[in-house]
Amino acid sequence: MVLLTMIGRAEDGLLLSASGINDSDFSGNNSVEYQNQAKQLFKTLRADSPPQMTIETGPYVFHYLLENRICYLCLCEKTFSKRLAFSYLEELSIEFQQQYGHRLYTVTRPYSFIEFDNYIQEARKKLNAARSRRNINMLSNDLQDVQRIMVQNIGDVLQRGVAISDLDSKASNLSLMSQNYKKGARLLNSRAMYAKVAACGIIALCFILYIFVL
Repeated sequence: MVLLTMIGRAEDGLLLSASGINDSDFSGNNSVEYQNQAKQLFKTLRADSPPQMTIETGPYVFHYLLENRICYLCLCEKTFSKRLAFSYLEELSIEFQQQYGHRLYTVTRPYSFIEFDNYIQEARKKLNAARSRRNINMLSNDLQDVQRIMVQNIGDVLQRGVAISDLDSKASNLSLMSQNYKKGARLLNSRAMYAKVAACGIIALCFILYIFVL
């Protein structure tokens, strides 16, 4: 289930709206702990951060969607479908832009659109209803594009104080380095194989010459 929903600006981390949650829904840490993590996450965002990301924190995960420099974030149980979570965030982004699009970048007071909580609560109800109706096969199979969404740990994002856009860049560089390493390894293997074949050919030629000399 969706435990927490927050909306804020990526460029300055200003929170624009949020939904209420109950401590009884959480195991272990109370809700304040995860609200504080969410607020810190908003401070790590930039306009060039990845448009979608999943961030693991204990038994839960944060999912966020970045649209037009506005971040839509929710906290869910790890077992909750990523596909449904991002569908929920997409629905919120469309409605939020329609209602407040012309004011999103001019307000300076936190939670200027707190009344949007009413819509969030209704969207959560529909989400839970959709979850109970969906086919059991869809429970464990997310869409391919959702599976490719970058996953990070909350410690990597918060404790190191690294912007999410920097993490994405480092991940891309590591992927490129890995690909280059694989190409280099294949090239070395090819050269080693060629040298081995050449050596065998030389030995065979020497053997033939030895026979003719005799």
